[in-house]
Amino acid sequence: MNRSTGQIEAYISEEITKFEREYMGRGPHRTRTYVMDDIVVVRLEGVLTPAEQQLAKDEAGVKLLKEVRATLIEQAHDRLKEIVREGTGREVLCMHSDISARRGERVVVFTLRPEA
Repeated sequence: MNRSTGQIEAYISEEITKFEREYMGRGPHRTRTYVMDDIVVVRLEGVLTPAEQQLAKDEAGVKLLKEVRATLIEQAHDRLKEIVREGTGREVLCMHSDISARRGERVVVFTLRPEA
């Protein structure tokens, strides 16, 4: 199936938002996906729960929040990579993720196998 870049980006955004709701118990306020050559960047805004927002008020809480979120995302990396593979039709080589506890924003970057 031939999809436009916009359709691929919309598919990945929708599926990752669904994943967030099911896996994390809360979806982001906004999800944007950008596909550029062999890189996919997903930006999720408003991902923190009210309890996590409270936790993020001091440095120890920020550290704990980042550790927990990193562990959860690492455990789900196969599903996230599958969403991107389904959307792009290309193998995902690796995934990188970080969260800003101050802004309540997470960025996930996927590296794709180059097209033949």
